Amino acid sequence: MYRRVLILAFSAVYWLACESVQVPDSGNRFVRYQSEEGVSYGLVDGDEVWEIEGDLFGSYTVTPNSFDIGDLEILAPTDPSKVIAVGLNYRSHLDMAARDLGTSDEVAQYPGLFAKYPTSIVANGADIVKPADSQNLHFEGEMVLVIGKTASNVSVEEAEDYIFGVTVGNDISERDWQAADLQWLRAKASDTFGPVGPFIVNGLDYGNLMVQTRVNGEVRQSASSADLIFDIPTIVSYVSRYVTLFPGDLIFTGTPGTTQAMEPGDIVEVEIEGVGILSNQVVQGAEH
Repeated sequence: MYRRVLILAFSAVYWLACESVQVPDSGNRFVRYQSEEGVSYGLVDGDEVWEIEGDLFGSYTVTPNSFDIGDLEILAPTDPSKVIAVGLNYRSHLDMAARDLGTSDEVAQYPGLFAKYPTSIVANGADIVKPADSQNLHFEGEMVLVIGKTASNVSVEEAEDYIFGVTVGNDISERDWQAADLQWLRAKASDTFGPVGPFIVNGLDYGNLMVQTRVNGEVRQSASSADLIFDIPTIVSYVSRYVTLFPGDLIFTGTPGTTQAMEPGDIVEVEIEGVGILSNQVVQGAEH
């Protein structure tokens, strides 16, 4: 009873805060889920999810309705209008890219961007489907930015105001296709090539979080977002010069170190400090 009173009091305070500002106070964990009533966002507290009414990226209230997180179907954290990604954004990844893709091992003058289709996005626990004609499918653990309000041509100094929070991502990449194709459409944007989630967390020091990738429990990547070549404000500002970003849009920020080929049956986990663990299994796709 005492706990429920605290939550109801928190909800009232939260409602007042969210009426006056678009981005909520820091340190909150949010999840998007499917229930009998439809798709909703919730505020996560331990194993409980408190239902949110309204617009997560605008004004909303935390209701007294709660669920056990294990009883919910957890969805990808947003339904983005666009998914942008930054390539070659860790020095530790440049040598591999130069060797396998023929790119330069020199630091670029500006962020290298590419797009992933929204249809590539899948949730925590969903399968990564290895297409039948894929021979060299790699993981890429990354921190993913979640945009909180419309951003067009914003300055570096303003950029962090447009970030709602961060989530965990895996930029699945077919290296042979990436090297051979005119563009990275099928190599980066095929269905299931964008696992993200399960949580959005706001108010962290996004420029100083550990990112680790494990395959079948073995650590394959480990680095800090402090090692990014182009930092978070620079990325958001640069993207917004050319593409208008909307609430819920996602920006993959780059992967560190060396990646390796995955095989059906592999379980890939990406963990970001203070955010959570994204876990997906690789399965074999059907023959054409």
